[in-house]
Amino acid sequence: MSNARRVKRSLKNCINEVSLKKDLYCYNPGVDFSRDRKLTFSEMLKAILCFSGKSLNKELLEIFGCKSNIASVSAFVQQRDKIKPSAFEELFHQFTDSITSNKLFLGYRLLAVDGSDFSTPDFQQKSNGEISNLYHLTALFDLCAKVYTDAYIQKPFEKNEHKALVEMAKRTCFLHPTIFIADRGFESLNNMAHIQELGQFFLLRFKDINSNGIASGFDLSEFGDTFDISFDLKMMRKQTNQTRELFKDKNHYKFIAHNTTFDFLPKRLRKSDPLDIFNLKFRLVRFELSNGNYEVIATNLNTSDFPPEKLKAIYAMRWEIETSFRGLKYALALRNFHSKKPEGILQEIFAKLTMYNFTQMIISQIIIVKDQRKYLYKINFSVSVLACRRLFLGFSPPNEVEATIQRHILPIRQEQHKPRTVKSSTCVSFSYRLA
Repeated sequence: MSNARRVKRSLKNCINEVSLKKDLYCYNPGVDFSRDRKLTFSEMLKAILCFSGKSLNKELLEIFGCKSNIASVSAFVQQRDKIKPSAFEELFHQFTDSITSNKLFLGYRLLAVDGSDFSTPDFQQKSNGEISNLYHLTALFDLCAKVYTDAYIQKPFEKNEHKALVEMAKRTCFLHPTIFIADRGFESLNNMAHIQELGQFFLLRFKDINSNGIASGFDLSEFGDTFDISFDLKMMRKQTNQTRELFKDKNHYKFIAHNTTFDFLPKRLRKSDPLDIFNLKFRLVRFELSNGNYEVIATNLNTSDFPPEKLKAIYAMRWEIETSFRGLKYALALRNFHSKKPEGILQEIFAKLTMYNFTQMIISQIIIVKDQRKYLYKINFSVSVLACRRLFLGFSPPNEVEATIQRHILPIRQEQHKPRTVKSSTCVSFSYRLA
């Protein structure tokens, strides 16, 4: 059996399993989807999985064919409103678990964590008049298998990436030693403590020693511009004459203020309460980049197996999650939502994550023929998404899809470096969609 056929069968089996328990995922169990209609529960799941960037009417014509008897847009909307977003979340997790690979890096599973904002049609207003339509997706991404393993979605004004990381780390199944890799947005002693208590490993980029980050709170003046220092930090919330003397030793003791989130120490203390101490063990590594700048990495990986150069290489691999967000937003058209309701938006986000993994698992087994070429080549992800969508809908056989993906490749020009430009964007209006 070809890999594409196997992955397609796995996704359809997961859809069938979720459909068998549809009463758990409907707002009116026993009533919704109880009558014989054109749009069954499983057909609704398949259709929303295959959304692209077009208007809803064109989406239905593409998915169900240009037939006179297909369901109307109104009927489709009424049916999707019966389904809870948890149906797509469960489908995402079931499918991801079914395709989990054993690809490891030196015996470790590498999970990158990062977040991205999505402009949606759901505008919410705070009491002070501030308006936002940004949903925030924080995701775990397996850097070896190149698939999403978990996602945490927060609505406007609810963004908290630290909370998202902690929750996803707690519900991760650790079949292998795991390294959580994150950039400066996740710099937090609380995050480090949670991962340490789970018996796993972290590799977090900190702000540099000259900024206002955690590293600036240590006494590093004697170690020079580059260093690799091990810390056994004792943290406590209580301030007494004795502890104030200890806090002068910045490299071994740290005071945690009551308004700082740290889940392993009580927030409020009385004088009579015993002194609680939490020990956090980690390394602080500072190395120089090729452009003359410096980066600071905090990790609890051992020095012998993971010297600074190897940590540098592992952190560089984190960029894969950044490019995956680009694939979600543009190749899979996650900027083009088909609902203004929060429930519909959540449905589509988990559907796109599922289809990203579906496409990536098919791509992973495609072999690029190494001819006499100037550059190395990679798969064209945008073309692959289109081909895999047609495969899932049954419009193209697996062998043709694999051949199409293999033929559409792009050169990797590693010598090209362009500055990263950040542009503001809004949601794509319902009245203006791709033809």
